[in-house]
Amino acid sequence: MPRIAVGIEYDGSAYAGWQTQASAPSVQSVVAAAIGRVADHAVAVTSAGRTDAGVHALGQVAHFDTEAVRSARAWALGTNTNLPNDVAVLWAHEVPEEFHARYSAVARTYRYVILNRPVRPALTRQRVCWIHGPLDAARMQQAAQHLIGEHDFSAFRAAECQSRTPMRCVERILVTRSGEHLTIDVTANAFLHHMVRNIAGVLIEVGTGEAEPDWARAVLASRDRSVAAVTAPAGGLYLMHVAYPGHFQLPQRPDGALDLSVLSVSKLGTGLSV
Repeated sequence: MPRIAVGIEYDGSAYAGWQTQASAPSVQSVVAAAIGRVADHAVAVTSAGRTDAGVHALGQVAHFDTEAVRSARAWALGTNTNLPNDVAVLWAHEVPEEFHARYSAVARTYRYVILNRPVRPALTRQRVCWIHGPLDAARMQQAAQHLIGEHDFSAFRAAECQSRTPMRCVERILVTRSGEHLTIDVTANAFLHHMVRNIAGVLIEVGTGEAEPDWARAVLASRDRSVAAVTAPAGGLYLMHVAYPGHFQLPQRPDGALDLSVLSVSKLGTGLSV
């Protein structure tokens, strides 16, 4: 049976996360329903990452199996016709049977967006984390380097995390500022539940001056979630990119284009440009 991969972007504000739930709206449910209408049969959609309630995506990847014969253009445009305005399929591509959106992925990149100004946001309130006190991006970047490499990230995982191991390999963390906005880009082979938001929480405490950069190393070494900072809000988090081996030939977003220009005034009228 043919397998189709799709790239998806969504505003997660109105959803209880990616995964289908019995009593709450989910991104997975609306995507599966929309694809099913194009296929003319029910489909099961599997994603690269189960984003939490309120978390957004510019580069989610999913796959489904179908006996229906459609062009890549028909899969993408037909699915979008049946999706709500806050979810869109960017591309569709037939892949080999061995492709799996989750298990074939070799790396994932998330971005955490902080609005750093005294006045709270109105239009972007569900798309950024607002920190009213000044943040020092250089201190945050210094702290972040203690988390690079393969480590036990128990101190950065949620209590309800179901992963069999806390070991993860973080390839890169980059903290940058552009005007009133700070972004934290994190690339790793995989992530634990709430891992990026918990990293952001620690870096924010360092950025405000409440902790020294070396504290990030101490938190990591403790392997104790209670030692770390509070979990940063969901609204600032974006799944930006999922990387796969080249032989699958997916139309991926290149690493150099990991930006949020889609949230500019011209696109959304929000005033967010980072």
